[in-house]
Amino acid sequence: MSIRDNVKRVQDCIAASCARVDRDPASITLVAVSKQKTVGQIIEAVDAGLRHFGENRVEEGVEKIPQVNASARGKITWHMVGHVQSRKAKQVAQRFDIVQSVDSLKLARRLSRFALESDRVLGAHLEINISGEASKYGLAGYNWYRDNSVKANLWRAVSEIVALPNIEVRGLMTMAPYGAEEKAIRRVFADLRDLRDELTGEKELPLPELSMGMTDDYQIAIEEGATMIRIGRALFGERV
Repeated sequence: MSIRDNVKRVQDCIAASCARVDRDPASITLVAVSKQKTVGQIIEAVDAGLRHFGENRVEEGVEKIPQVNASARGKITWHMVGHVQSRKAKQVAQRFDIVQSVDSLKLARRLSRFALESDRVLGAHLEINISGEASKYGLAGYNWYRDNSVKANLWRAVSEIVALPNIEVRGLMTMAPYGAEEKAIRRVFADLRDLRDELTGEKELPLPELSMGMTDDYQIAIEEGATMIRIGRALFGERV
């Protein structure tokens, strides 16, 4: 199937997921994860109506972003969705519009510094390790509603990050365990939603975005409250 066909199929699945929980499909932002995809493939996706693209690797994104922007019709919003090493924060702050993987106070401070130097306001999502997996990055959030020390540390980190200049924290991001049963996946997504709601209530933070769900679980994520999904394989096909 063509990229245009794949976009239509994913959009249909988004609409079906929203219908099951009485949500408006327009409330879901589809971020096309274009890791290892060519400029030509990204332009195909743009021509199919997509405007949000996510890159996992800094160097690859920095190279492709100006090429795509020069060829695409209309504004493209670029998301960094992969782990960012501190030494690469300057490139990210200069090129990307939103960093979905702000996983530490140290990284947030560096992004803030370089965004300020570049006279930019950088959108940010705080990456939360809700599942507690040692292999995943993110601010520690496993069992936050039962473990007072986890909640206190998380509240402290969030408070410091949202106070940084030139960083606009717009929401939270997480990943569910790969290959887990549906019940476990739902629990992770529901825990992130509840965390967002708690932060919004207790700290009065406007956090409209919940970025959760990828090719294998985005329909579950939508049913659990995702406002942003990160899709690669279902749009572009398997990576070779």
